[in-house]
Amino acid sequence: MIRLIALRELKNLFLSPLAWAILAVTQIILCYQFLSQLETYMQVQEKLSVLEKSPGITDLVIAPLLGGAAIVLLIIVPLLTMRLISEEQKNQTLSLLFSAPVSMTEIILGKYLGILGFLLILIAMIALMPLSLILGTAIDLGQLFSALLGLTLVLASFAAAGLYMSTLTKQPAIAAISSFGLLLFLWIINWAGSSVEAELATNQNGENVLTWFSLLNHFEPMLKGVFSSADIAYYLLFICLFLVFAIRRLERLRLPH
Repeated sequence: MIRLIALRELKNLFLSPLAWAILAVTQIILCYQFLSQLETYMQVQEKLSVLEKSPGITDLVIAPLLGGAAIVLLIIVPLLTMRLISEEQKNQTLSLLFSAPVSMTEIILGKYLGILGFLLILIAMIALMPLSLILGTAIDLGQLFSALLGLTLVLASFAAAGLYMSTLTKQPAIAAISSFGLLLFLWIINWAGSSVEAELATNQNGENVLTWFSLLNHFEPMLKGVFSSADIAYYLLFICLFLVFAIRRLERLRLPH
């Protein structure tokens, strides 16, 4: 049943112009960034060649591209998740799901996997740009795959948080705005964590507590090719937490008022 719900959500996405517009706009923006950074790299390549341990094309072109993709999709993912549950509430079709022989867990996981499937397609399209460089130069494949894994986990986290926010309101626009606000806060919370005013929030080891909660803080090492099980665990816990929140919220909606 989860598979059927996921396929239905994915099919509905591609039947709407929003999904195609998102694919096109994202590719245009990131392609422009990719070509601009590649041109800049070609201009400074001779100067970099005389430096010892100079950064390569993976550091100067690919990592910024995937980092920029995460920021662009931080804005776009709430547009995808806003309608998942809120539109069902607005159209009063949620009761049809409740009457079907499916659990709340199956509904949430099905809708989540449908959105995740679309995001994986988007990531695959983005990955074609750095992979095209293999034809003309050597790239750090380990760093590339680490960065792609990080981007996948980031977008999966965006989708989980957006799905939960969609359960809180009947208005898709409000769900999109609130999702964007939540994700932006969790993205930049490490800025507060690195500020002078946040010194009181540091633990006994001198590490700032706020930085641990930042989505960006766990993504940046993976962009550099640093693979940490702690970063993977953070994203998996983040995803599971918001999915559990969404399931509990759906169960409350099912109960008669």
